Amino acid sequence: MSKTLIKIIGNALNAASYASQNYATSKAWSLFITPRKGRVKDTQQPFLNTAVQQTITHDALKIATYHWQGSKKTILLVHGWESNTHRWEKLITELQALDYNIVALDAPAHGKTSGKHFNAILYAECIHKVTTIYHPEIIIGHSVGGMASVFYQYQHQNKAVEKLILLGAPSEFTGVFERYVAMLGYNKRIEKGLNDRVFSTFNKTPDYFSLAQFVKEISTDTLLIHDKNDQIIPYSDAKLIIKNLEKGRLITTEGFGHSLRKKEINSHIIKFITH
Repeated sequence: MSKTLIKIIGNALNAASYASQNYATSKAWSLFITPRKGRVKDTQQPFLNTAVQQTITHDALKIATYHWQGSKKTILLVHGWESNTHRWEKLITELQALDYNIVALDAPAHGKTSGKHFNAILYAECIHKVTTIYHPEIIIGHSVGGMASVFYQYQHQNKAVEKLILLGAPSEFTGVFERYVAMLGYNKRIEKGLNDRVFSTFNKTPDYFSLAQFVKEISTDTLLIHDKNDQIIPYSDAKLIIKNLEKGRLITTEGFGHSLRKKEINSHIIKFITH
């Protein structure tokens, strides 16, 4: 969305909140949980077709999974917001050359997975469903995919998962929320309504969802990679997480941005999983 459109939407909902706070909050919440892109493009299909594709059902959701078979350990790839499995193409190619068994999933409302709405809690449930079938020893998550991966490991304490790799992952859900509110310029009425909506949906306040707190209960060997100049998820989030990790290390990059789709990043990942 352009900055002009963002400002128009924010101002319109702010005005609407004085007539009906519930209406404005519902619209703001819907905007927050509805991805505008991330479905599979025609140009992405040929690479995805090199995998064995399977649909896994979770409640009413149909989760698209992709499997590149190999003889070594199983790696699960978990993409971020408004993306899909194709984002891993270069990493998958390098891992295939090393004969790893590679699995990836599309998030709810992304790629070929059904649904219109997304949240990290639902994504964590999808990860759980996939792990019960493919049994990965290594999970790699980008951005909110990293957040969902930690939610999953915190909830299920899967001892079979030997290593976690988090790329540009947010630490605090409150921070994600605050940046969304600031971006749209929402007033206090909508901000309060959104916080109430989180509680009514998950029976938890936004500050409960904290990777920095969750990792205190995780003993999994963990690698964080985060760029100092990440404009989407601030570098300070990585510092919050690493401070509380029992077994973890942080690699700091500069100039790679939030996507971290660089050969140097893949080299760090491969070094971590092979040692």
